Amino acid sequence: MGRKSSKIAAKKGAADKAKGQLYTKALNDVAKAIKSGGPDPAANFLLKIALDRCKKFNVPKDNIERAIKKGMGGEGEGFADVNYEGYGPGGVAIFVETSTNNTTRTVANVRSYFNKCHGSLGKDGCLQFIFEQKAVFTIPQGNLNEDDFTLKMIDAGAEDIELEEGLYEVIGPMEAFGDIQKKLQEIDVTPDEAGLERIPVTFKEVDEQTLPDVEKLIEMLEDDEDVVNVYHNLQDN
Repeated sequence: MGRKSSKIAAKKGAADKAKGQLYTKALNDVAKAIKSGGPDPAANFLLKIALDRCKKFNVPKDNIERAIKKGMGGEGEGFADVNYEGYGPGGVAIFVETSTNNTTRTVANVRSYFNKCHGSLGKDGCLQFIFEQKAVFTIPQGNLNEDDFTLKMIDAGAEDIELEEGLYEVIGPMEAFGDIQKKLQEIDVTPDEAGLERIPVTFKEVDEQTLPDVEKLIEMLEDDEDVVNVYHNLQDN
């Protein structure tokens, strides 16, 4: 295979992997939304958002139906949401969220990734002071007036509203999630994404020799089919 065709193959592989990760997260959001708010999108705002995301990413209908059954306790019975916390090379904090029907397999895989990349899996709660759970909403700008929208979000409890490349990112305390959601429904705005995310309070800088190992660990974790989200506090240089 020539240099050019090999690059194209690598690019396609990366695109396929990214697509798979989008599918996994979107489908997990469907199941979680149903577990917490029921299977009716008209009455479950988070489910409506999750199904819209599946449509946007062209997720196959069969996959969506399986995620719905999983959320209702059908095909997904026996699945549990399990978190793992640890440190990567250079002391980078890494928080891993998984959805698994075999915790023995999942913890063995996660531990092996940390070990292979010179990191270590820690005890539950070891990263409690490094990440804060925040309500995060991503909203298309559309015809929204920036000043008016910003004031409405602040009234609902948002701490930070940023507009970049036609998208608002609205961040607030975890406790404000419901109030921000209600305000968005009142003004007839549907986010592209909505959920609780782990935002680093402090960041860790690593040297050029350590960086590839950190990136490799994050990539290995994200590639695992049981992993839903990977959060880290690597300083973005």
